[in-house]
Parts: sequence; C-alpha cells; structure tokens
Amino acid sequence: MINLKARTSNHVLQQIKRTFDAKKAGHTGSLDPLATGVLPICLGEATKVSQYLLDGDKCYQVTCKLGVTTDSGDSDGNVVAEMPIPEITEQILYAVLPSFIGQQQQVPPMYSALKFQGQPLYKLARQGIEIERKARTVNIYDIILISFTSDSFTLEVKCSKGTYIRTLVEDISASLSTGGHVIALRRLESAGYAIEQAITIESIEECADEGINALDKLLLPTEEALPNWPRIEADDEQVLALRCGQQIQVEQKYEGVQIRLFDRLGIFLGLGEMSQKGIISPKRVFVVDESS
Repeated sequence: MINLKARTSNHVLQQIKRTFDAKKAGHTGSLDPLATGVLPICLGEATKVSQYLLDGDKCYQVTCKLGVTTDSGDSDGNVVAEMPIPEITEQILYAVLPSFIGQQQQVPPMYSALKFQGQPLYKLARQGIEIERKARTVNIYDIILISFTSDSFTLEVKCSKGTYIRTLVEDISASLSTGGHVIALRRLESAGYAIEQAITIESIEECADEGINALDKLLLPTEEALPNWPRIEADDEQVLALRCGQQIQVEQKYEGVQIRLFDRLGIFLGLGEMSQKGIISPKRVFVVDESS
C-alpha cells in the first residue's frame, strides 16, 4: 500500500513497478489528482486479485469549502458560481447528513476517469464537452462530522465502490442552500487496508537503496488481501487439477461464494468459486515459479 501525496495514481504505479522490477503491476482504484492517502498496489501474480480489491469499500476524510462551486467539484477546477452562505450550526449539519446515508443514486461527474467511446470523461470536460451520464447506485454507510466553520465542514465518509465524494459534497452543500467544492480529500481506507498500514514513497525509495531484500519486507502476503473469503485447502491431486483449470470436489460447502484456495502446506494457490454440492471452479490461479 502506498501513502499517495501530490502524485497521480498512475505515476505512483509506474514508479513502484520500476522500483520492484515487476513484470506486472496494478492499483485498485485511482485517486483524484487533489487526493492523498491509501493506494493499494498489486505486483506480479497479485494483480489477479486487484479487480476484487477494486470492488472493496472505501473510507475518506473530506473538507468542503462552502459558497463556491467549480466545474470539477474540487479546488483544481475553475470557479463557475459564487453564492451566499446561510448561517450553519452543528445542529443543522447533524439534521442534514443522515439523509445522505444509505443506498442512493449518484450521477458521476464529468471530471472523472469513466470513459465515453474510449475517451475519459475528464478529457472531454476539458474541451467543454458535456456527456449525459447515467445515475449509478452507491451506498453511503456512514458520515461522521469531524469539524465545521462558518464556511466549511470536514467529514469522514464510509462508502461503497464507485462513490464520488465530490458529488456527495456538492449535494450536501445544495441541501444547505448554498454551493460547495472539495478542498482536501484523503482516503483513509481501501478494501480493508488502512492509512496506518500505508508506506510513503520516500520510505520505499530508502529501502530501494538498501537492496531487494529490504523492499521485499515491505510487501504484504497476497492471501491476506481478501480476509473475509472462506479458506479451502486442497490435497495434492486437487492442486494439480486446479492448476489445469479443472473443477474439484470438497467436503465444505459455501454455495455461491468466492473462496481462497491453499495447498496442504498453506501455500496460497489463488481464487475460486464454489457452486452447489461443494464443487469449486478455479477463477484466478497463481503461476508457480518452478525455479525458486
């Protein structure tokens, strides 16, 4: 995991890939250019779990500046409107915030990485092109008021994947009869990985100077990436079958769920899905380095 600061997600990804001399690398969800915080990065065979981490829940700390809206929804954008700010009290905020908790429809902003006919929306937005976007279902699990002033507030938001915090902030501001935009955004948690576990780029660079052994100590085991998935151990014959893409039969039954697969020695094999009667279909099986 990376503690991202003043770098784009892709810039960090490419830097880490080079530092670890990895053949493959992938992150688990871009951060806005303005944002800092947790950016889980998968290297090598671990990229096979990145799509599942992308589906994980997130937690953010966000600060909103009231009275001003921008075209991007944050301070990186151009001001499009200024409006008066009514008197805001703690009681008013506590009354407003609960209405934004729960499942809801959210229209993605134009300044986003979503694509239209192969083009990222943010590139079209910079050209002054507006594309109609369909609302998507997101889930806001909790919103905690951290602090507020006469023209700003800071929240901690726990939410599902696909939630745009900039859009949430704009909607909350509108409910306060004014406008608003994000001036600070920090991802505190992503797919179960917390900011306290994150490593700064500077720390990684220092370890790189010490050699590959120091870098390896920074890596987290891939099997810990999905701790809530049931664990199934396969015998030697079943291991061979799984690595050939074949289904196996086990005694345990977690019908219709995704599982983690291990051999008898506890070595992580990859991911599978269990159907009726304990039949496991391999989905993402790791390639074993026979030379090691």
